[in-house]
Amino acid sequence: MIRLLVVDDSPLMRRLLGGIFEAESDFVVEFARDGAEAIEKLHDFKPDVVTLDIHMPRMNGLACLDRIMVERPCPVVMVAQRTQKGAVDTLEALELGAIDFIPKPDGAVSLEIDELAPLLVETVRGAAAARIKPTLRLAERIRARRGLRMAEPSPRSSRLVSGIPAIGEVEGEGLVLVGASTGGPQALDALLTPLPADFPWPLLVAQHMPASFTGALSRRLDKACALNVVEVSTPTPVAAGTVYVAKGDADMVLRRQRGRLVAAAAPAAGRFRWHPSVDRLVESAMTVVNPERMIGVLMTGMGNDGAGAMAELKRRGGHTIAEAEESAVVWGMPGELVRAGGAEVVAPLEHIATSLMETLQCR
Repeated sequence: MIRLLVVDDSPLMRRLLGGIFEAESDFVVEFARDGAEAIEKLHDFKPDVVTLDIHMPRMNGLACLDRIMVERPCPVVMVAQRTQKGAVDTLEALELGAIDFIPKPDGAVSLEIDELAPLLVETVRGAAAARIKPTLRLAERIRARRGLRMAEPSPRSSRLVSGIPAIGEVEGEGLVLVGASTGGPQALDALLTPLPADFPWPLLVAQHMPASFTGALSRRLDKACALNVVEVSTPTPVAAGTVYVAKGDADMVLRRQRGRLVAAAAPAAGRFRWHPSVDRLVESAMTVVNPERMIGVLMTGMGNDGAGAMAELKRRGGHTIAEAEESAVVWGMPGELVRAGGAEVVAPLEHIATSLMETLQCR
């Protein structure tokens, strides 16, 4: 049984969320009205996972989350408002150690919550099985290593195989395609921070996230790393030294216009379950760029998005890196790539940037 602590100052939200999870056979649910009460129940109830509202009296969600991560770390899923302020607060929560977030209904709550119920259950159930300690505050540790040689793989890195061979003529056209979901914002921060401003290929990122959050994520990453980071909401020519983040609730596709590579937002395609779709991004890229000039990086996330397309990329001569189980918050997406035989390299998160730089001969 999954012990779930629902923390929200709204009696209506507690009742609605409680009803959803109590209807499932594998949840035992307890409630807290604010962060202070949640800390009390953290030690008595000992939850396997917590859903946490941000704006509450006495102790808000961010302060409560920080206490949880210090006193009794466990998976936390934020209940986030679909506003710019809500997005900023949510990304701060993810940096503090939250595993994932779910959008808070912003219309007729009792009606919209029914539509969100399958997503809520899937997200919380997945978070309950997520890893905590290997990635907690990982980006801070990565930043501390900037300019230093990465440590050698530990004995636990048994899945780490030899790196991708160096690619010649790196100044030519090429792409790095990155996919992530649960735990992705923290992983992206850790991946991008060590890369230099003159990184020779564009990086295109499909991170599963609603549209109201990807802009804030892009701005946050842009401040954190030397590369330029932009959200793709209109057709945008791609260039080296820039990271292109797919707009949420849509897909990002690659096209060739007047001889130039252009990233564009496309309406979410029904044949893909998750959005922005990693599979669709990789599939579109293979139609306009030689697969041998592409590197696919599949990181933490639930499900299998990206595994099929990146396995095909490898089959066509492209290069692929899967995040290792030991560092992934959820080893769903990269694990599926490994099981499909599509991972050329399997590496802990803190080694992926080094692998990219060595492959593209960055100084």
